[in-house]
Amino acid sequence: MRALLSVYDKSGIVDLARELADLGVELVSSGGTAAVLRDAGLQVTDVADITGVPPILGHRVVTLHPRIHGGILADPNDPTHVADMQAHGIEPFDIVVINLYPFGADPATFEHGGAGAEDLIDIGGPAMVRAAAKNHASVAVLTDPADYPVVLEELRAEGRVSERTRRRLARAAFALTAAYDAAIVDWFDSTEPPEGESAEGAAGDTAGRRPLPPTVHLAFRREPLALRYGENPHQRAALYRATAGTGTGAAAGTPAEPWWATMTQHGGLALSYLNLYDADAAWLQVHDLARHFGRPAAVIVKHANPCGAAVADTLADAYQRAYECDERSAFGGIVALSEPVDAATVERMVAAAQADVVIAPGYAPGAVEALAAKRKNTRVLEAAPPAPDAWHLRPITGGLLLQDPHRFVAGRDRWRVVTARQPTEAELADAELAWRVCGWVRSNAIVLAKDGVAWGIGAGQQNRVESGQLAAAKAAGRAAGGACASDAFYPFPDGIEAAAEAGVAVVIQPGGSVRDEANIARADELGLAMVFTGERHFLH
Repeated sequence: MRALLSVYDKSGIVDLARELADLGVELVSSGGTAAVLRDAGLQVTDVADITGVPPILGHRVVTLHPRIHGGILADPNDPTHVADMQAHGIEPFDIVVINLYPFGADPATFEHGGAGAEDLIDIGGPAMVRAAAKNHASVAVLTDPADYPVVLEELRAEGRVSERTRRRLARAAFALTAAYDAAIVDWFDSTEPPEGESAEGAAGDTAGRRPLPPTVHLAFRREPLALRYGENPHQRAALYRATAGTGTGAAAGTPAEPWWATMTQHGGLALSYLNLYDADAAWLQVHDLARHFGRPAAVIVKHANPCGAAVADTLADAYQRAYECDERSAFGGIVALSEPVDAATVERMVAAAQADVVIAPGYAPGAVEALAAKRKNTRVLEAAPPAPDAWHLRPITGGLLLQDPHRFVAGRDRWRVVTARQPTEAELADAELAWRVCGWVRSNAIVLAKDGVAWGIGAGQQNRVESGQLAAAKAAGRAAGGACASDAFYPFPDGIEAAAEAGVAVVIQPGGSVRDEANIARADELGLAMVFTGERHFLH
């Protein structure tokens, strides 16, 4: 038997090679891999001795030669292949051990030298990986050191690698090259000038957006985190992590670390599909509120919608007010907190309704134990801040929708007061919170807020009036004198009238209806102030 070993990540390679040699396998290698194996006292045939050509073009061409690729691709059961091999002095390989240059790493750390990201685009490695995977009927291709013991065990027991293992390894090999190419495509996309900009003009434009890509290449790998079930107990579910193609990473296409990849679960039941989905919604929103208002924030999410949201001077007060927004809906919800949980906050949480998940950046000593003592099934998560994605992706039957992710663009400096009555500074502060929370509520959305609390949240109705009625019913007068936010324009004055009936002093909405003038006139008649943001915030 004959093995070709050419790896950038040399983890476990010496032990693998030594075991192969003990089994009588001839070792063929090149460059740094060959040097490492020789230093370990192993006998190795150099690739250059087979091809007759040393590494050239700064190590860009080493293995691209018929005597290497012919040995990988040859079918020993095909007489024409055997004849070609004899004619050209080609010997077959039974095992190919390859991993790739670390595209996305700092070029300065590249062992073959490099000035830019392009230097870390592997050519020979993927070519050999794909060739060996194509010929998996005859060749076992190893791209992951975790598979070394499996192959060695089969060789020791049976003298060969089983067909099942060869097929599994081949699939892993093609998955590797697919993800590798997706990362390179994403790097090209991420280094394009923003829309409407030349490369020169884009350099100082920090607000520029990536152009919509002409193609989308996604690569995800399954995470070991076991989910209890999907949306319902009869549905299976699994968590996959982006390895390339989602635009979450740096210029070289390496995805940023998602918050759930490094989270710690301190207790409670195993997470489910909806636990993670809702926790992500809550975690994004609570960080948005805390960052925007510069105060501790608390958000309680139920079925992807906030049922409570508040900012306050202390985390305990923020939590208490978020809970009081809708105590009934908070039962079984997801609680997200922007700051480490202290004793005062834990005391409030233990006295409140059961939460399915609590997520926070940390916990004071004894906080986790206090939660577990009262709510043993609650999943208590500690997580890093969320990293935003470049794209928001959503599957539809037979396709994929892609858009910029949800974000707020129009700040207060771009808002326009359109009524005769001007809002006070306190009313504008209420409007700002109502608007910020409203952007995170599923459409149609109406939010009533006052004094840092979203007292009434009406979500997901087919018409805006009913969303307003739900918000008013939940606020129960607590938003009187505060603000009403609508995620899209009011098509008729009846929505303005519903806001007035709820007792608010200011309405904030995008504007843009053909009936804007009628709505403004009605607000003036009712003595309301009204602000147009010029920016819609539908969320589906």
